[in-house]
Amino acid sequence: MAAPVILWFRQDMRLSDQRALAAATAEGPVVPLYVLDDDGAGRWAIGSAQRWWLHHSLTALGEALAAKGARLILRRGDAVDEVARLAREVGAERVHAIRHHEPWWQQAESELGRQVDLVLHDGATLAPPDHVRTGGGGRYRIFTPFWRALKEQMPPELPVRAPASIEGVGEHIQSDRLADWDLLPTRPDWAAGFADHWRPGEEGAKAALRRFLPHVVDYDEARNLPSITGSSRLSPHLHFGEISPATVWHHVAKQAGAKAEPFLREVGWRDFTANIVDLLPSYGRRNGREAWDGFPWRQSEADFTAWTKGRTGYPIVDAGMRELWAMGWMHNRVRMIVASFLTKHLLIDWRRGERWFWDTLVDADYGNNAVNWQWVAGTGIDSNPFGRIMAPLSQSAKFDAAGYIRRWVPEPADLPEPAIHDPHEAGCAPASYPLKLIGHREGRERALAAAKGHGRQ
Repeated sequence: MAAPVILWFRQDMRLSDQRALAAATAEGPVVPLYVLDDDGAGRWAIGSAQRWWLHHSLTALGEALAAKGARLILRRGDAVDEVARLAREVGAERVHAIRHHEPWWQQAESELGRQVDLVLHDGATLAPPDHVRTGGGGRYRIFTPFWRALKEQMPPELPVRAPASIEGVGEHIQSDRLADWDLLPTRPDWAAGFADHWRPGEEGAKAALRRFLPHVVDYDEARNLPSITGSSRLSPHLHFGEISPATVWHHVAKQAGAKAEPFLREVGWRDFTANIVDLLPSYGRRNGREAWDGFPWRQSEADFTAWTKGRTGYPIVDAGMRELWAMGWMHNRVRMIVASFLTKHLLIDWRRGERWFWDTLVDADYGNNAVNWQWVAGTGIDSNPFGRIMAPLSQSAKFDAAGYIRRWVPEPADLPEPAIHDPHEAGCAPASYPLKLIGHREGRERALAAAKGHGRQ
């Protein structure tokens, strides 16, 4: 009999278009493995909301593998040690895995490769980040030219089908019980409503894509309107690798043709953020531009807490933060508004917002989270100027957010338009709704003065 091979799952929990799985099954018996490593990623260990998703995603993956004839092995501890230990236990000669670009996974791949025959396969992005290069062979740091170069390599390879069966050898192998990992919150169960919005797992990802496809042609306009379902809701599925970006690309392109470009550009943004953290591994904690080091961010715990709880006095901001509490997700337009409010109106360090999103978003992704926060804050290598301060009140009216506010902020829900966007200015704010932490004009002037004092405009 051929020696067994290990299939190491991480953020690639699917059987379709899984090139590591295809390679492993071609060699012989397969031992699928997932390791929960809470130490290897350091401060970017998987966050609370993602742990809820992970529990259900692993449940779905285990069931899918069992239906094909294999058993998912669960281990907890140092990922490198556990993969190498399992290889010794089963006599595996090779480990197959999808390549990842987060700095802790790159370090783990390097260390594991010195202990076992580790074969890495692409599939986390549309194209390997280091394959998208300038004419002179350099790497891109600005999105627009990166996107143009990426498109030259598109479409991606056609997705590979899931194998009809998998020869497994795992019945005798020790495996943790998923329930023993305590990934689900209980006291209190703050994720009780998540299941009303999400179906983790590969089948859930496919269903989300099917729901979105008829709406792709309207995406360019609809994505900015938080009161309607204009987003794909694919982001957590893509983060956990329950569906490949190549699969999304081919289905969307077939559905919408030239009108698919606005959405495919967003899929390309994922590749760009992977490229940035591949180039700059510390991007999640360091300013992209050193000129912002030493900026006088405010240390206001009261303001930060009010922002996290959705009690800023700005309905569109509060709606976004309360949506985040309720479903572990936030509309993309609103993400930009709340991030701008934190970093500019409240002058609180973008890293505090990044950490909050990391713990509360089901789709929290190292590259996306860091690059998006620095883009809004103005500190990134490709970002908005700091002086471009989003006006939450006018943004709310411009993008017709009244229905969104009524859904998530009950205090002013009975107010008509336009008062619901700024009930304090309209003089009809309910007594139960908090006062504004700071006026828009006052916040804008304070932010610009701080930037000027730091020598940044």
